[in-house]
Amino acid sequence: MAQLKEIKTRIQSVRSTQKITSAMMMISSARLVKTQRLIQSLYPYEQSLYRMLQLLAAGREESIDSPFLQTRAVKRVAIVAFSSNTGLAGRFNDDITEKLKKVVANYMPLGKENILLYPIGDKVAKAIRSMGFKPQGDYSAISESPFYHNAQQIAGKLIEMYQKGEIDHVELIYHHFLTKGSQVIINEPFLPIEPKIPDGEKSAPNYIVEPDRRTILTQLIPKILKVKFYTAHLDSVTSEHAARMTAMRTATDNADDLNEELTLEYNKLRQQSITNELLDIVGGSFGNA
Repeated sequence: MAQLKEIKTRIQSVRSTQKITSAMMMISSARLVKTQRLIQSLYPYEQSLYRMLQLLAAGREESIDSPFLQTRAVKRVAIVAFSSNTGLAGRFNDDITEKLKKVVANYMPLGKENILLYPIGDKVAKAIRSMGFKPQGDYSAISESPFYHNAQQIAGKLIEMYQKGEIDHVELIYHHFLTKGSQVIINEPFLPIEPKIPDGEKSAPNYIVEPDRRTILTQLIPKILKVKFYTAHLDSVTSEHAARMTAMRTATDNADDLNEELTLEYNKLRQQSITNELLDIVGGSFGNA
């Protein structure tokens, strides 16, 4: 009887856990629908906009004297890593942490004081502290809510620091959303911008720009960089919802399987207990006779 009671308690516990994971799965699914719609509309726009910027910068008809287009010796670097504030999202945060450690290791010859780490999310902030670094600000409050205004402020700060020569290179580390079941880590430069001509072409397309390429680039670069930063943040949050939804679906399915196993075991023990009781009754009847 004690064993039956123990199994019954475990069944109730599994069912309670299953209700929680199922609810979390539905919440993540609802949030994913919203952010997925946004990122699938924004990402192609941002990629095209940034591509246009690279092509304009690669034009040879006139030189553009912009600090954003000039590669310089890296003496001080800033790295922005995006994670979530909470767990229960599979390897979402672990993958970001592992990638961040590898990137930081490449810059260690500069010295810790010349590696500035910006955590967008509490999980990566904790990882940064465990690595022996001091996070450059607390952005956990805005981590789960990707608004352009917040991205504009952080990106603007990095742009200003780069212009003043306080940092020489900026990198972003985040998850890129592919599908509900697939997200990949992206590690890409944010500053400086690398002028790039499409593969197979000897020169940049001959665009006609007004008033002139220098003015267009001067005005576009800060704006496009801020859109790029916002896109990375939204991409990360979308990937987080997808990863958590998948993790909670797996947990719910596992709980369902475990519940079936425990129920089967409970029924077997209960049947055995009833059989033993009947045998005792029958045996007692014959003894009395």
